Amino acid sequence: MSLPPMIVIIDDDESVRTATQSLVRSLGFGASCFESAEAFLGSPLLGAADCVISDVQMPGMSGIDLTRHLNARGHATPVILITAFPEDRIRRQADAAGAFGFFAKPFDGHTMIECIDRALSTGGAQAN
Repeated sequence: MSLPPMIVIIDDDESVRTATQSLVRSLGFGASCFESAEAFLGSPLLGAADCVISDVQMPGMSGIDLTRHLNARGHATPVILITAFPEDRIRRQADAAGAFGFFAKPFDGHTMIECIDRALSTGGAQAN
């Protein structure tokens, strides 16, 4: 019996982490939360995550910088970025960094589920 996919959620807002974790677990996936990109990068889950959902604006490393960092080091983990500030400039930066998806907060649960399913089925090939 194989383990369910592991979804990592990174957001400095605990309520967003908790709500997103509940959504992910309701799908039968594993979920682990971090309050910063740096905490995730220093964790054993760095190489074990099947998908990352990260806030864009956080203290320290941003979600866009995290996406660039993972891609530069050869991690094929798809990253879905979420933001309370869905400006076109931020979306362009997310696309350029190689983000798999980009959502405004609050995001629609069904749309996020579809994006996670696509990310897991494509193994990280960019959807945007």
